Amino acid sequence: MAGDAMRLRPARAADLAALVALEQAVFSGDRMAARQFRHHMDSPSGELVVAVGRDRALLGYALLLRRRGSRVGRIYSIAVTAQARGSGLGRGLLEHLESLARAHGLTEIRLEVRKDNAGAIGLYQRAGYEIFGERAAYYEDGMDAWRMRKGLGD
Repeated sequence: MAGDAMRLRPARAADLAALVALEQAVFSGDRMAARQFRHHMDSPSGELVVAVGRDRALLGYALLLRRRGSRVGRIYSIAVTAQARGSGLGRGLLEHLESLARAHGLTEIRLEVRKDNAGAIGLYQRAGYEIFGERAAYYEDGMDAWRMRKGLGD
């Protein structure tokens, strides 16, 4: 990931159209709408981060959710544009969410991932996430999900 060519920052209202377009391009179902993105931008229990290129074009986003009273965070979604795939951006977004989680005192992150998404599963496993369960017919098309987690202890 070329750090000088991109930067990570909190999402803002001006990003909504690009976030929705990315969601449409990356996911065939279970997509977030503008209303949901706006909710996560305004929510004190979420961290919606975008990656923008030097030209200010949106290259990806990542969303971490927290619950009051819990030390476990949840990665809700990570998406990267087709042109940014293979650049290390997915890994960079994941590491950034982990850093934010630690800053909020979380001790574990969990997520669900489609069982047929080998690329994402590999990314998470290389980053130290382990499968600890599954959810049958989790996605709107009936695909099952692996539940994965990673401890954030030092």
